[in-house]
Amino acid sequence: MIKPDFMRRALQLAERGLYTTSPNPRVGCVIVNAAGEIIGEGWTQPAGQNHAEIQALNDAAARGHSVAGATVYVTLEPCAHFGRTPPCCDALIRAGVGHVVSAMSDPNPLVAGQGLARIAAAGIGVTENLLADEALALNRGFVQRMTQGRPLLRLKIAASLDGRTALANGESQWITGEAARADGHHWRARSCAILTGIGTVLADDPLLNVRAVETPRQPTKVIVDSQLRMPPGAAILRTPGCLIATTVQDAKQHAPLLAAGAEILVLPAHEGRVDLQALVAALAKRNFNEVHVEAGAILNGALLSAGCADELLVYLAPTLLGPSARAMLDFPALPHLAEASRWQIEDQRLFGTDLRLMLRRA
Repeated sequence: MIKPDFMRRALQLAERGLYTTSPNPRVGCVIVNAAGEIIGEGWTQPAGQNHAEIQALNDAAARGHSVAGATVYVTLEPCAHFGRTPPCCDALIRAGVGHVVSAMSDPNPLVAGQGLARIAAAGIGVTENLLADEALALNRGFVQRMTQGRPLLRLKIAASLDGRTALANGESQWITGEAARADGHHWRARSCAILTGIGTVLADDPLLNVRAVETPRQPTKVIVDSQLRMPPGAAILRTPGCLIATTVQDAKQHAPLLAAGAEILVLPAHEGRVDLQALVAALAKRNFNEVHVEAGAILNGALLSAGCADELLVYLAPTLLGPSARAMLDFPALPHLAEASRWQIEDQRLFGTDLRLMLRRA
């Protein structure tokens, strides 16, 4: 009998790889014997290491259990291709398991149903789509990259109740409280890249790394800098993993930034600035699943106008800054209300006194 509670446990295990599995999806696996006992558990390790199914098989072996005839609950269809590791579907077949329950199919064209098909062809029972929505929530970026060729782009904005992100003089530390800022680092940590604009770098000189969350992996920092105004001594260049997206092709202008450890990505221009759709496509080619944006009103507005933003992560503080303060977004005025960008609230919760809203395009 298939029991959703075992898949819920597999989803809990998958969350343990929230900060570490990229570019691979976050996957958890539970192996259950005929008596209904969990005999093996695992979750996907960093890229190039074991997938969740192999971890669970190894765990069962380490506990001294046979998996012959057991039921395997896995949050994503077992892979069917050779990447950095062999196919997990073959490992399950060799182990002689009796049934495989998958939360969702793998959107990777190299798998896309082939893993479960091979398992079924070996005479092993297959059940699909158990808690599929919960599994998708863990891997929206991976799924989007595989199906649309673009990473999931999330705009993170901290603002007052009247939608202001800083005073007119630029003062913004801190609009939200410590709990909200710590939660923001969680979203940084789970992302493949943190994106900002040169305006933010010049105004704030941020480090733009993960500090409030323990993680073995720092996301790549991506700076949109059309005219290559980045100072070689900027704080953001003090740690490895900085990609500067620009329209400037002059190697002499690249040289000091390359010497400071940055990587330069030259992209086409659109209306005198970096073509943001070209940037998103380039990030997908680098196997980025989730891109977390912490930028100013100009870049935020440009990403929205270009149709590049998929989610809004908005922290609202119970304060009012007034009409002269800086806005959340800067984009052209709409001639008609019907043209307004529509978003759906997916989640809302308090962090200290601040309200966090998670929204997705309606």
